[in-house]
Amino acid sequence: MIQTLFIIVIVPSIVLHEVSHGYVAYLFGDPTAKEQKRLTLNPLRHVDPFGTILLPVLLIAVGLPAFGYAKPVPVNVGRLRHPRQQALWVSLAGPAVNVVLSFVGFLICKHAFHVTHNQGEFNVGLAIGLMNLTLAAFNLLPIPPLDGSAIIERFIPLHSLPRYYQWRARALPFLMIFIIVDSAFLHVGTNWLGNLQQWWINQI
Repeated sequence: MIQTLFIIVIVPSIVLHEVSHGYVAYLFGDPTAKEQKRLTLNPLRHVDPFGTILLPVLLIAVGLPAFGYAKPVPVNVGRLRHPRQQALWVSLAGPAVNVVLSFVGFLICKHAFHVTHNQGEFNVGLAIGLMNLTLAAFNLLPIPPLDGSAIIERFIPLHSLPRYYQWRARALPFLMIFIIVDSAFLHVGTNWLGNLQQWWINQI
């Protein structure tokens, strides 16, 4: 039951994450996502068959912390009114939405545990909370192409940014290889995420 809820929750969580990037970019002057009709909550516009569905299902099946990704919402940093400053907030918008959703899940769990004593309600809150906690924590790592790498960009010289963006766009396969190797042999990231999830549960 709880695994099914995790699979159901991950799609809207990732979609909201991606849409928030495009929406904040739009507020800062970049209409690229809107022009490509990506400022929508329709999951069909954002779902990546592997990253949004297959990857999290496989991770859950083998007992690892679940996470995934959707098709990146297009953002043209050059169209932002203040690219150097606003690119950081565009990147952090996605994890921020996941943090808010994780808190919503936490409140549902608290209500179910202390008020209604309803296991179904608790499981729903647990799925929402832990899924979004994992997405936020994972995406905040300062590793390209994750959102946290926007912190690194602040220290890259302006003349080197175009080359960096090209490299960042190709970094996802290397990150996936690292995740697989870490999950199978190193267990550094999985242990850290597991400890973070346990801390979240302990607060209830």
